[in-house]
Amino acid sequence: MSVVQNKKYRDRQKRKDAVISLFIGIFAFIWLVPILWTFWTSLRPYEDIIQEGVFSRPDTLNFANYVDAYRQMEIWGYLSNSFLVAIPAVILTLFFGSLLAFVVTRYSFRFNLYLLLLFTAGNLLPVQLVYAPLFKMYIWFGDLVGNRNILYDSYIGLILIHVALQVGFATFVMSSYMKTIPKEISESALVDGASVFRHYWSVILPLLRPPLAALSVLMTTWIYNEFFWAIVMIKSDSKRPITSALGRLQGEFVTDFNLLAAGAIMAALPTLIIFFILKRQFVSGLTLGSTKG
Repeated sequence: MSVVQNKKYRDRQKRKDAVISLFIGIFAFIWLVPILWTFWTSLRPYEDIIQEGVFSRPDTLNFANYVDAYRQMEIWGYLSNSFLVAIPAVILTLFFGSLLAFVVTRYSFRFNLYLLLLFTAGNLLPVQLVYAPLFKMYIWFGDLVGNRNILYDSYIGLILIHVALQVGFATFVMSSYMKTIPKEISESALVDGASVFRHYWSVILPLLRPPLAALSVLMTTWIYNEFFWAIVMIKSDSKRPITSALGRLQGEFVTDFNLLAAGAIMAALPTLIIFFILKRQFVSGLTLGSTKG
C-alpha cells in the first residue's frame, strides 16, 4: 500500500470513528437527560414549581425533599426487604445458570442445544403472560400444604420467580463464555478421575469469575429494580421491596413529583454503588469472552 493510499485509509477511518463517537455521544446524552432532570427536580421545592413552572429558574435548591422522602418511605426496612430477595435470587441464579451452562457445553447429548434454546426462550415471555397461571399455582400449592402464604406473600415465592425468569439469560451468557475454555482442561480433569461435580466445582467454576462478576451486577440491578412481581405477589406492605415503597410518597389528592424524584434517586443509589465498586469486573466480564482464544 502506497503512502497516499495509506493516508486516505487513515482519513476514512478517522471520519468513521468521528461519526461513531458522535452517535455514542448523542445516545449517552439522551440516556443521561432523564436522570439529570430527576435529580434537578428532586432539589426543588414543590411550591417553587407550582408558582414558577417546571422550566423556570429555581429560587432555592436544597435536600429537603430527601429528608422528607427518607422519613415517609421508612427506607431501611424496605431496603432490607430488597436485599433479602435480591441476594439469594442472584446467588441461586448464578449457581443454576453455571450448572446448566456446564452441562450443555462440556457434555454432548442429543438435546443439549435444544435445552439451551428452551432456557433462553423463557426470557422472551412477557411477565404478564405467566402471572395468572403462576398465581394460581402458588395458591394451589399453598392450599395443598395447608399454608396459602408459603409461596404467595413470601420472600421465598418472590425469589423463586426471579430465579426462574433470569436463569435462562445467565445460562446463555455463561455457556457462550464457557465455549472459549479449552476442552483439554476438561479432558485432563476426566483423565485424573474427577467426578462430574468436582469437574464443575474445582475446574470450571474458578474460570467463570469474569462472567459471574458481570452477571452479578446485572442480576442485582434487574432484581432490585423489579416492580411488577413485588406488587402482585406480595400482599403485606411490610414485606415489599423498596421499589414498592415509592408509592408511600404519593399524596391522596396531589402527587408531589419533587418528593417522588428524591425517593427514586435514593432507591437507585445502592445499585449505583454496587456498579461503581464492581465496574472493572463488569466490563472485563462482558468483553473477555469475545477476545479470548
